[in-house]
Amino acid sequence: MNNSLTRRSAIARLAGTAVVAASASLAHRLGAADAAAGANLKGRINHSACFWCYRDKKISLEELCVAGKEIGLKSIDLLGPKEFPIIQKHGLVCAMVNGVPGGIPEGFNRVENHDKMIQYYERDMPKIAEAGYPNVICFSGNRKGMDDEKGMENCVTGLKKLMPLAEKHKVTVCMELLNSRHDHHDYMCDKSAWGVELCKRVGSEYFKLLFDIYHMQIMEGDIVATIKENGKYFGHYHTGGVPGRHEIDNTQELYYPVVMQAIADSGYKGFVAQEFVPTKPNPLDSLRECVNICDV
Repeated sequence: MNNSLTRRSAIARLAGTAVVAASASLAHRLGAADAAAGANLKGRINHSACFWCYRDKKISLEELCVAGKEIGLKSIDLLGPKEFPIIQKHGLVCAMVNGVPGGIPEGFNRVENHDKMIQYYERDMPKIAEAGYPNVICFSGNRKGMDDEKGMENCVTGLKKLMPLAEKHKVTVCMELLNSRHDHHDYMCDKSAWGVELCKRVGSEYFKLLFDIYHMQIMEGDIVATIKENGKYFGHYHTGGVPGRHEIDNTQELYYPVVMQAIADSGYKGFVAQEFVPTKPNPLDSLRECVNICDV
């Protein structure tokens, strides 16, 4: 027998064994039994996930990208331009880019914040547009004793200054609706009606709301009717189980398939991002399960 052929055969067998072992290790970490789940998604919902929920569980962005592709994600939410190359390497996008750092309490409802916020967007919005990503987040800020009408007037003033930049780059600025009852005490944009009125006054297709289902279930409920009535003002959606902001399974009070059906039936073509804090031993198994729940 040719010795060189023998050596090549042995090397090939060893290489094959190494590949199988590496694949088995990866499959174990990601939950191999469902590794092909992404291939079976229906395609009506564009799925995303918020990185912070997994970063806090010691899962790196790189690991989330690998798992997300297996599960069927198209996007990872709430990243900045420095992180764009990582998701791009995996063929993913960032459907909702981070806004001004630390911007939840200090937002557009105070005129003294407008200049620094607009400077931030002037710096980053060209990068967002170049990457081809659709949305960037913003916040109203906290009341701190301010009347809601005055806060809305101030938000309109600042956002109208920002809209020419958004329209130029075709990036939609989305103000997030947050609950002021449990998680973000005193936050002003805490009701969908207030946010919808703000959209009407700003009057640009490049300003919409980030409708966080978890937050609005806490503040007002009536989620499906609100989506049906005001869906044209919602540029992005986040999920989360109530109570506790954990998995959106049968441990919480909303039935997400019906909510997702309302979103799909509204003609919405954007993304729905999972933003729950996993409680199960393998957070990526929770992500897979919740993506499947939302796939209608």
